[in-house]
Amino acid sequence: MKLFLDCSDPDLIKSAYDTGLVDGVTTNPTLMLKTGQNPVDVIYKISEIFSWTSSVSAEVVGETSEEMLDAAVEYYNLAPNVTIKIPCTIQGLLACQELSRMDIKTNVTLVFSPAQAILAAKAGATFISPFIGRLYDQYTDGIGLIKEIKQIYSMHNVETQILAASIRCPIDVPRAFTAGADVCTVPIDIFFKLYSHILTDKGLEMFNRDWADLQDQLYAE
Repeated sequence: MKLFLDCSDPDLIKSAYDTGLVDGVTTNPTLMLKTGQNPVDVIYKISEIFSWTSSVSAEVVGETSEEMLDAAVEYYNLAPNVTIKIPCTIQGLLACQELSRMDIKTNVTLVFSPAQAILAAKAGATFISPFIGRLYDQYTDGIGLIKEIKQIYSMHNVETQILAASIRCPIDVPRAFTAGADVCTVPIDIFFKLYSHILTDKGLEMFNRDWADLQDQLYAE
């Protein structure tokens, strides 16, 4: 059970990493656009935060598998913890097969069906990323997809890990793990919301107040 951050800001990532509860990072072109920096430089900075056994997903784009593989070279040469993120398309899975033969970790993204999950696993994907939130946007059960993929993978002893993505509310994290996800990747704000519960806040407030009252009683004696 692993938690990744869906973020491209090294400073924000470091603040969450310092909690000791973050296992990796996913990025995408949209997140990279927000940084306004060279994606290769950003991935390098992020990779330095984590151990070499972690995973930092760097997404490549291209019309052909060759273009994707060419783009991947800059990333996987940065550090052993870099995972190449590629789309679940014919060309993307051709690139996935080649990267897998090279023992380079891959994350097949934009997965929206069990059929795509099967193809990605056969291509040797390290991770697949079903997009929960975008499925809910189309009135489709995103958590149900996680459950179905998990059932297929377990039945056939597939080693590809299910990385639940497009998570937009804290409750989807435990739901995704209950459905069988191996990893959940969350925006930085969702990560810190996982700590929060109104009953925790109220209980802590009461304990602090009672502790202060106890101290007053002891010193009054």
